[in-house]
Amino acid sequence: MPRLLGLDFGTGGIRVGVFDLDSRTMLGEREVQYETRQPHPGWAEQSPADWWRCLGEATRGLMRDLGSPVIDGVCAATTASTVVACKRDGTPLRPSLLWMDCRAAGEAAITARSAHPVLAYAGGSDAAEWLVPKAMWLARHEPEIYGGAEIICECLDYINFKLTDLWVGSRMNATCKWNYDSVAKCFHEDLFAEFGVPDLARKLPPEIKAVGAPIGKISPAAAEHLGLVNRPILAQGGIDAHTGIVGAGTLRPGEHLMIGGTSVVHLFQLDGEAPVTGFWGPYPHAMVDDYWLVEAGQVSAGSVLSWASRDIFQLDNGGLAALWDEAAAKPVGSTGLLTLDYFMGNRTPYRDPLLRGAVMGLSLSHSRADIYRSAVEGVALGSANVLKRIRKLGIPCNRIVSSGGYAKNRLWLRATVDALGMPVELLSQTNLTIIGATACAATGAGLFKDLFAAADAVTQPTTLIEPDLAAHARYGELLQDYLEATELLAPLSRRLATRQLGGAA
Repeated sequence: MPRLLGLDFGTGGIRVGVFDLDSRTMLGEREVQYETRQPHPGWAEQSPADWWRCLGEATRGLMRDLGSPVIDGVCAATTASTVVACKRDGTPLRPSLLWMDCRAAGEAAITARSAHPVLAYAGGSDAAEWLVPKAMWLARHEPEIYGGAEIICECLDYINFKLTDLWVGSRMNATCKWNYDSVAKCFHEDLFAEFGVPDLARKLPPEIKAVGAPIGKISPAAAEHLGLVNRPILAQGGIDAHTGIVGAGTLRPGEHLMIGGTSVVHLFQLDGEAPVTGFWGPYPHAMVDDYWLVEAGQVSAGSVLSWASRDIFQLDNGGLAALWDEAAAKPVGSTGLLTLDYFMGNRTPYRDPLLRGAVMGLSLSHSRADIYRSAVEGVALGSANVLKRIRKLGIPCNRIVSSGGYAKNRLWLRATVDALGMPVELLSQTNLTIIGATACAATGAGLFKDLFAAADAVTQPTTLIEPDLAAHARYGELLQDYLEATELLAPLSRRLATRQLGGAA
């Protein structure tokens, strides 16, 4: 009766869960919130001490709830890149730079000017949220912190160190966010020198391990902090959303995972290197050996819907439910409105942070339900545009599994399925990160030969949602309007965004 502990460090807090492998069920979960501080516009910071304190509080409470079971394996997944500068003993030198912190935009622009071949794995440049630009920012703006840092790492590496006293990097994070060459199995110091941080490779965790590989036993002090009665093996984890691929069982080429939340993340693997213009990657061996991981996404998705219903319309839960019903009763495209979902820029396929949202076609006769309906359609069209690019690149997409906010907002789910025009398997288990982490824990504990077998053992039942083909045809017409509006408004959108940012862009 193997029991596995999954740790999910999200933006707002830590969620922990114990999974029973025999019954394929989650025995219990706990969540504890921690604070995010925003000392300046575009900055976001957290305290590593808060992560450790909240992890202990959540796990001890869960162990009490479950009668202190023996745990066979542990694995953590975290936001990426949430960057920590610290001493080798784990003492932080400053608050961490949260993944959404965009102070390193200028440094990211520097990476785009490089012709180094390893950047081909990142689509030609690093994003401002990634570890390398953030390390560059520290070196330029806080040289005493950068110089005194013996370790520069991510939240995942810091937590794994606190659990085992070992500094070990994840091959997933290193390949996707650190410019690690997972083919040559090395960092390129000449690239870091070009970026003005020639010693960065020596500050990163010295050993890189694949997702699901064993790191070592939980230390006695960590076991006590977590309230564990034994010292299980800690397995290497990775990025929170990406770990969801294992939980969803979409590791094989042709299988796609869509996670709907504040943003929408699209994740899939290729069986070989291929150009994926407009996406992030392809990242070789990031998840498993001999496969190439690709990430796409919409920066603002559920956040657009929350903006309309909560921020603008000021609706409570009862009012929101009524709005959903009224908006759902309207046929696709019947409002005469078109919404562009670029409220915080576009991640893919345009990779343009200066695109902005728009609602077109407004008249004095339009109601709240009309506007909300159009917002839902706009977010769905953004997903359809990602799938359109996938197909244009010749990438197979035979199966889509989804989770997250789709399960809570059926109007959004229906619009997305109809806009995509293909069946979607909806998972009832919404925390795929914890499920995926437990599969990685089982692999690290030696219960399965690889992640594929572990994923098959933890995969949860799905509900198949079929598209309405008549509605899909209407969405096809709307997508043409969406693409035309994007092209026409892009220059104005960038000018307005630049003014909004005070010329910083």
